[in-house]
Amino acid sequence: QVQLVESGGGLVQPGGSLRLSCAASGIILSSNAVGWYRQAPGKERELVALITSGGSTNYADSVKGRFKISRDNAKNTVYLQMNSLKPEDTGVYSCYTQFWRDYWGQGTQVTVSS
Repeated sequence: QVQLVESGGGLVQPGGSLRLSCAASGIILSSNAVGWYRQAPGKERELVALITSGGSTNYADSVKGRFKISRDNAKNTVYLQMNSLKPEDTGVYSCYTQFWRDYWGQGTQVTVSS
C-alpha cells in the first residue's frame, strides 16, 4: 500500500521560512518524479516544484529563488524548503508521484500572514 504523508506546514509571517516533508511508504520516491503542488483558496491546484528520478529540479516562476526541492533517498522523503514566504504562498501543499497510477498525500496547510 502506497502512502505519501506531508508534514511541516503551519502559520508563518511574511518573510519567514518553512520546510515541508513528504514521507513515502510502499514506493521508492527516488525511482519516480515527485512534485509539490499547492492549492490556494478559490484557485486551481498548481505545480510549485518538481524533482525527477535523476535529481533534476524545476520550479514555478513565482517561487524560483525562494523554494528548493530536495530528496533524501535513505529516508525516502522529499522536502520543500520555502524561504522569503509571501502571503500569496498561502495554500494547501500536497506531494504527488506516479507509478502506474497517481498518488497524492493528504496535504498540509501553509498560511503566510502577519
